[in-house]
Amino acid sequence: MDVLVTPTPRLEGELQALSSKNYTTRYLLVAALAEGTSTIYYPAHSEDSDAMRRCIRDLGAIVEEDEEKIVITGFGRHPKPVDQLDVGNAGAVLRFLMAIAALCPDITFINRYPDSLGKRPHSDLIDSLTAMGVSIDHNEGKLPITIHGGAPKGGKIQVSGNISSQFLSALLFLTPLLEEESEIEVLHDLKSKVVVGQTLEVLEQAGIVIHADEDYMRFRVPGRQSYAAKTYSVQGDYPGSAAILAAAAVTNSDVFVHRLEEKSKQGERAVVDVLKMMEVPLTHENGIIHVKGNGQLKAVEFDGDHATDAVLAMVAAAVFAEGTSRFYNVENLRYKECDRITDYLNELRKAGANVEERQAEIIVHGRPEGVEGGVEINAHYDHRVIMALTVVGLRAKNPIRIRDAHHVAKSYPIFFDHLQALGANVEWLES
Repeated sequence: MDVLVTPTPRLEGELQALSSKNYTTRYLLVAALAEGTSTIYYPAHSEDSDAMRRCIRDLGAIVEEDEEKIVITGFGRHPKPVDQLDVGNAGAVLRFLMAIAALCPDITFINRYPDSLGKRPHSDLIDSLTAMGVSIDHNEGKLPITIHGGAPKGGKIQVSGNISSQFLSALLFLTPLLEEESEIEVLHDLKSKVVVGQTLEVLEQAGIVIHADEDYMRFRVPGRQSYAAKTYSVQGDYPGSAAILAAAAVTNSDVFVHRLEEKSKQGERAVVDVLKMMEVPLTHENGIIHVKGNGQLKAVEFDGDHATDAVLAMVAAAVFAEGTSRFYNVENLRYKECDRITDYLNELRKAGANVEERQAEIIVHGRPEGVEGGVEINAHYDHRVIMALTVVGLRAKNPIRIRDAHHVAKSYPIFFDHLQALGANVEWLES
């Protein structure tokens, strides 16, 4: 399905932020790794979290759900052997479960999205697991991947962090269950450190002890630990809300978004600081962000590594800012569902934006007068690109048609419903 985004001068209303995809995915996994019954309140509903639900069921967890919560009886350190797992298009779910699959004899992760997840590299995690005694068949580091596990060994483990922090998180979920103590050393740079902080926060809540150096480059993980069955409550999601806040910033608006904690460990919380730097009128109190946008924005410079999943939305806002904005230290955007630098900027140019790329930078020469629009653009099956391009469409001079916009469901299935509730002129079209 495509979406037609027609210029909309004003947004107004109140929304409850979606629950966090990152936290939901992690809580589902630690609940499955516990022996006993855990409860997760306000879980996210998205293709990613649904993929984790499906896979932990396949691995032997009992999953019961109502409108408010999920109750999970875990499989502990003994996942049920299965032949195949289908993670859909969810990279984090794949990487976390590749590590857990090392506890099983033979599991093949199938390649259902050859044009998206099927293109993404996982060699850094494969190298780490292989060094731990796990035999792995793979397609030059890409799907399909077969894990021949059963007896992974702890000890001294190295993992590269310069492509994704998810490889490190995967090892942090696995190593507490091993017989030996593990020492994990991160090689090169570590991208998205704040997301590692979320992993450590969830592990601590699940009763796991991990000793981390302050810079997250070394970890000591005692072995023979057990995940505790607990009750969790999922906080609101900043990455998805970033696009809503950006949409409010580029229009005349009076928008309230609830359930966004001021002291959240989500790095994308920085979208609030960036919008303030852009001189967008907003307040953030008692978990509520109130944007009273006037469509007038100033350029910014921002280190995007701290807020990877909000960068595209902030770039969309910068398209209409006065001056030149620079988002730097963002090379890891190239290794997502698509190349979120080259692919995204190509589509922005079609819409009339003046943007440049470097290997690890996005530069935006703002056009406060607006962009032309009036084009059909390709979102490359990427939920973050879809949401960001929608922001641009709301302020363009002519409608923008976004192809395959249904892929927004990967993280935010009701994104367009929420925008319509605020008065945005968006409509679904048959592809």
